[in-house]
Amino acid sequence: MITLNQAIDIIQSKVNPIKETEQVNLWDSIGRVLASDVVSDMNMPPFNKTAVDGYACRMEDASNELEVIETIPAGSVPKKTIESGQCSKIMTGAMIPQGANCVLMVEDTKEIASNRIVFTGNQPKSNICILGEDMRTGDVAILKGATLSPQHIAIMAALGCTQPVVTKKPSVAVLITGDELVEPQQKPSGGQIRNSNGHQLVGQILKANAKPNYIGIVKDTEEATYQAISSALKDNDIIILTGGVSMGDYDYVPSVMKKIGIKILFDSISIQPGKPTKFGVKDGKLIFGLPGNPVSSYMQFEILVKPAIQKMMGGALKSNMIARLPLAKTYKRNKTERLGLIPVSISNENKVIAVDFHGSAHIFALAKTDGYIMIPMGEPEIKEGELVDVRPL
Repeated sequence: MITLNQAIDIIQSKVNPIKETEQVNLWDSIGRVLASDVVSDMNMPPFNKTAVDGYACRMEDASNELEVIETIPAGSVPKKTIESGQCSKIMTGAMIPQGANCVLMVEDTKEIASNRIVFTGNQPKSNICILGEDMRTGDVAILKGATLSPQHIAIMAALGCTQPVVTKKPSVAVLITGDELVEPQQKPSGGQIRNSNGHQLVGQILKANAKPNYIGIVKDTEEATYQAISSALKDNDIIILTGGVSMGDYDYVPSVMKKIGIKILFDSISIQPGKPTKFGVKDGKLIFGLPGNPVSSYMQFEILVKPAIQKMMGGALKSNMIARLPLAKTYKRNKTERLGLIPVSISNENKVIAVDFHGSAHIFALAKTDGYIMIPMGEPEIKEGELVDVRPL
């Protein structure tokens, strides 16, 4: 049995970044990893422009009465040059006319006659955005490896990059073992239950911006398990199995993994829930054997599989934002021999509340969960008011 940190290090050391790239439409690039730098094809701003509505003039004339010689709307080119004692009325974003070196804010001016104004403020400011002050032609605007978000979309749109080059998505196969399982559209009978794990994992894969390949439910036989894993290895970068990874009479996954030639790098982690999690590699493919209980598989995907997907796509590994908040009520646990992963919610008062959690099969608890906290091995409780690190789920 290894620690969680050891498991993470082992997995990360075996991830091979995908080299294949593709061009996608701007809107389709959200969440994708940029495969080449986005370089500016122009200066930004492309001309000196006003940051405010007001009057463009010479700063040295600001204390004088000024003649308004032109109105300049955004998107137009000024027709007149500003001379001493003159100004042009100008709208936010419009091009600064020749001869002007400042813009008097409209609220700091007073019209004293037709086409004549005076400055009523204390000290005039430039209020001019200088050509190229944000970006120069040839500058790198977004570095390769960025996971694209809406703010990146805005930058690429501003630079005319409508077909960004991104890393191809890894294909992630999902295999669910268990004779007791039926698909959601079926009503269970006898000892059956609906398959929630598989569809949960597909959702998590989609959210991680990878490509899910749902294989479906695999019968609890050695032959069916062997065929399913062997087939999945041919066309996928990552294979996720849930169930069949423990020590029961019908838990064939570990033996089948070995039979196929998968090198198992660990077969249990000192955590609760999620102890029987397994990880192996074959021909550069990553194989995860996750516990069959849905809360365990959900959490192990987020902690172990999702970062592997991120690295495989060439993205920079980022730690999820951790909120350090006080515990609302003392939390106690009976078993302390493993690291505890405790689902929690955050109250309106920004206090941490342990979710009513009946164990790793209690998937309904996740609907109330904002994240989880970790209780170190050997620690039986966390006292009310103690600060804890909440990691989002």
